Amino acid sequence: MFESIGRSFALVKTSWNILMDDKNLLVFPILSGIVSLIVLLTFALPLLFTDNFMSGTDLGPIMFYGLLFVFYAVSYFVVIFFNTALITCVNARLNGKEATIGDGLSNAIRHFGPILAWSLISATVGLILQVLEDKAGFIGQIAATLVGGAWGLVTFFVVPILILEDKGVADSVKDSVSLIKKTWGESIVGGGSIFLVFLVIGIIAAIGIFAIWLVSQSFLLAIALLIIVVAILAIIASAMQGIFVTALYTYARTGTIPSSFNKDLIANAFVPKQGSKQGNI
Repeated sequence: MFESIGRSFALVKTSWNILMDDKNLLVFPILSGIVSLIVLLTFALPLLFTDNFMSGTDLGPIMFYGLLFVFYAVSYFVVIFFNTALITCVNARLNGKEATIGDGLSNAIRHFGPILAWSLISATVGLILQVLEDKAGFIGQIAATLVGGAWGLVTFFVVPILILEDKGVADSVKDSVSLIKKTWGESIVGGGSIFLVFLVIGIIAAIGIFAIWLVSQSFLLAIALLIIVVAILAIIASAMQGIFVTALYTYARTGTIPSSFNKDLIANAFVPKQGSKQGNI
């Protein structure tokens, strides 16, 4: 357990060092966040200023879930598009090459079709899970969480395969499942390491902001600080996650450890498959 925690911090530190060497990588999650916010406001504001949204009587289930699907599809497209640009630049850096922000965006534009296709599939899965939660109550929420977790696991490498190997969506999903089964087994530890570390940082920051609120008695100041902290942490965590996922993909596909990462850290970033002779980390 303690070794796993130590490895998690080491992985975060290494990803952080790469990010600090190339701060331009932060541009992609920043752009993704800005565009995602615009998308959210585009869908939310018209509804907020109509009686349909407030009463919920005229917005039938077909229209509601139809709008939800469109929102999911556009949102997924934005996130995947900028993740594509990020992974492009990270992959170049891990292979000793240089890639500009323009190179990343150009590659994302070049893969417009596959990104759109994957966005529609992701939106469909997201909508199904949302319907399951809405219609099946507490049991549906549990089922949606389990299915969503499994879906996230088997599609872990889809985007890197999609853009770095120029494969179609179906082949990318198939190869992603194969890489997960073949290389690291069923349970991911490393993929959540960065999230957990930033969650702890966020909690500590929230406690500090709460203390500021108690002293200043300014609710607006506390909310403003909270929004700023959450935005900064989300941007940095997203960039570091992109670095980490790209490095893991490189090892999974080629067996080659990027020089910026320690081999033991990458190879042991996942729990081995059940029945393996190796012990769990």
